[in-house]
Amino acid sequence: MIARCWRWLLLLLLLGITPGGQAAPGAVWVLGIDDAIGPASADYLVRSLGQAQAQGAQLVVIRMDTPGGLDSAMRQMIKAILASTVPVASYVAPSGARAASAGTYILYASHVAAMAPGTNLGAATPVRIGGPPGTPSDDKAKGGDDETLARKQVNDAAAYIRGLAQMRGRNADWAEKAVREAVSLSANEALRLNVIDQVADDLPDLLRELDGKTLQVAGQPRQLQTAGASVVEHLPDWRTRVLAVITNPSVALILIMIGVYGLLFEFMNPGSAVGGVVGGIGLLLALYALQLLPVSFAGVALILLGITFMIAEAFLPSFGVVGFGGIVAFVVGALILIDTDAPGFGIPLALIGTLALLSALLIGGVLGMALKARRRALVSGDAGLVGSLVTVTQVMASDPFCGVVLAQGEQWQVQCATPLQTGQNVRVTARHGVMLEVSAAAPATQGE
Repeated sequence: MIARCWRWLLLLLLLGITPGGQAAPGAVWVLGIDDAIGPASADYLVRSLGQAQAQGAQLVVIRMDTPGGLDSAMRQMIKAILASTVPVASYVAPSGARAASAGTYILYASHVAAMAPGTNLGAATPVRIGGPPGTPSDDKAKGGDDETLARKQVNDAAAYIRGLAQMRGRNADWAEKAVREAVSLSANEALRLNVIDQVADDLPDLLRELDGKTLQVAGQPRQLQTAGASVVEHLPDWRTRVLAVITNPSVALILIMIGVYGLLFEFMNPGSAVGGVVGGIGLLLALYALQLLPVSFAGVALILLGITFMIAEAFLPSFGVVGFGGIVAFVVGALILIDTDAPGFGIPLALIGTLALLSALLIGGVLGMALKARRRALVSGDAGLVGSLVTVTQVMASDPFCGVVLAQGEQWQVQCATPLQTGQNVRVTARHGVMLEVSAAAPATQGE
């Protein structure tokens, strides 16, 4: 049995396959980034590079099509690329794809920069934080702190991408121009200006062009042997997909609503468990997402204040004033929640309006029930007891004018101006402590 296992292991090694489904050493790993760059993209790239190094891959290709993304996530990805002991090739593909904004920085940081025909890169100017996009930074009438902050961001980004260009021996002047003037280039123009290293029709074409090329990786020369190398598609796993969903600002806002309303339902119906479980999970997921996103704390505070006001409307006799004030606070907070104008990280106005409308309908429903309950006659206490029709269950042997009745689930002593009989219907006319006064009820008319 042991000899047979060794023969199978030797056969697997000869075929270039390792147990457990791992790629053979010398394989080319292909990663995919097809959306806005955020916390999920950064986590995916960092973990994948670590796995590629552990399994002895000779090259990692990042197939990229992105409009840009968050600066913090981009810098985390670039740090991983610069520290990688495996060469990294960023490849803008397929035709029609782009590497805008943060994608341009990642392209410059990679050991190999390649593009497919019909693709473009550039427009790397950092977006303004906490202000509307497109606000001119050189308008002196709007100068002051905002203009100074914008100028600092642009200068920092320009120095950052120039340093990357000098490290990889690429066109540093155009890189700085892409930051300061938001210019873009097609694939052929980028190759002509020494912005990228290769233009390849597809992945096999790129691997053929890179075969035999020597790269400087971690201070050491590394020669690629990509012709005929096995290719491993390392697609985003379930963790990356779940993280991408959770860190979507729209989903985070919905999770906040689910969390708060779920806990409210649990408080109003103790012991149901469903509201507490769903609300607790939703609120924790929302808080996790918010700590990964560039959020405005004023926006979070306004959202929570607005939800608190909407909940308080159910308990305070404000006739909608507190509730609709909460809706206004919620809408304003949702509008300023995400403190960046990076593409892919805005909250649609339609979603904000829908959530506000649902909250308004909820408040309207609560007010309607409150008004309806206000007009309803009281059925408890003295108001519900006096005038009610009860049946005599027992007559005192010593005094036929006194007896016992069952009213509101309790036994009461009664006294009447006329003799009582067991089973007789009487009407309560007054209450004196624990004694009720009753009178003989009129016989029921037909249809009553």
